[in-house]
Amino acid sequence: MNQNLEQETKSHYQHRSNCRLCLSTDVPLAIPFAPTPIAEKYVSDPEGVTTPLFPVDLYMCKQCGHVQILDVIDPEYLWSDYTYHSGQTQGIIDHFNEVSQQVMTKYGPFDKKFVIDVGSNDGTFLKCFKERGFKVLGIDPATEIAAKATSEGIETLADLMTDAKGLEIQKKYGKADLVTAFNVFAHADQMIDLLKGIANVLDRDGLFVFEVSYLKDIIDKMLIGTIFHEHLCNHSLRPMIDFLSSQGLEVFDVEHVSIQGGSIIGFAQHKQGPREIQPTVAAMLESEESAKLHELSTMQQFVSRFDAMKKEVAEIVQLTIDNGGIIAGYGAARSGPMLLTQYEIGNKVSEVYDDHKQKVGLFTPGDLIEVKPTQTINETKPALTVILAWIHAKAIVRKHEAYLQNGGQFLTLTPTVQLINKDNYADFIA
Repeated sequence: MNQNLEQETKSHYQHRSNCRLCLSTDVPLAIPFAPTPIAEKYVSDPEGVTTPLFPVDLYMCKQCGHVQILDVIDPEYLWSDYTYHSGQTQGIIDHFNEVSQQVMTKYGPFDKKFVIDVGSNDGTFLKCFKERGFKVLGIDPATEIAAKATSEGIETLADLMTDAKGLEIQKKYGKADLVTAFNVFAHADQMIDLLKGIANVLDRDGLFVFEVSYLKDIIDKMLIGTIFHEHLCNHSLRPMIDFLSSQGLEVFDVEHVSIQGGSIIGFAQHKQGPREIQPTVAAMLESEESAKLHELSTMQQFVSRFDAMKKEVAEIVQLTIDNGGIIAGYGAARSGPMLLTQYEIGNKVSEVYDDHKQKVGLFTPGDLIEVKPTQTINETKPALTVILAWIHAKAIVRKHEAYLQNGGQFLTLTPTVQLINKDNYADFIA
């Protein structure tokens, strides 16, 4: 890395020295990764571009067990090119509908019928409650997305939830009997300040519902694609219980769901709240203990398994090259730069397929691979197409049966390394 690029890189991040949940300074390296470009930093002209690479190593707090990235990218730099909208994925919409119905059925009725969604994005989740007669309020730091949500009838504050912001909301709008935070706890560096804000706006007998990607699924299923700079936290139940307790909240129920490769939905209230603690909490804690989830040795086993996966991918890629085949990628997803970098195959991929209007015609961060419409796969006919949008792997394979029938192959990198061809694709999508 040249000196100017090194200085630019260092100016955009800082390394924190303590756990963001309990503030312990005993936070050793758990899983090392190669430095990776920011996932959304696509460029229009690759000429002369050298992309900054940032650490994405995972550390484990030995006091509370929380697994986290300690190298924190400046939020303005990190989020300035953010393109994700909740409402663009039907699976997310369906999930939000199911969860909102479950909350209403299991924990209703709600006296005030006032819900605040923290990290509300485009308001997709809040729409589910508005349709059920709730007064709704969103809060999200993405200015453009917040403005768009407000224009569509979902009032959204363009800001971060903090202790001070929570008090401000409480004063202006009153306390809510339902507060939600879905996949917000992954993105926040100042977790204590965030949780204080949530506690401030939650009514005395109110319900707080949060969803986070589950560390146990990440480790068990080798979900490399869930690890990138935006995801500062990789949560599990034991640290979350202690963390919420530190701010006067208690987890009384928990549910494991399949969304995003495996997540947990936690249900919490102020301590001494009206709801009894359910057996699901003890059962999940026991599962984490049995799996030794909060031990460094478990993280080291993850590293060994990943090394074996990298070797397998390297052999498949090299064989394709030796046979004169073209290699492509599929999906200009946030997981793409991480997967290409960690598997060390970015310089082997000639083009990436995606139909995202904001990305077609641009070049991927880091490896500067051109993004082309998905129909290009039938024109280029690559011998091997690496699936980067791993969550949508089955849908991608279904869409391109003709490509497989003509001799093409897909390769998954996570959760398993698997070659998919015309002979086995039916089993894969079943």
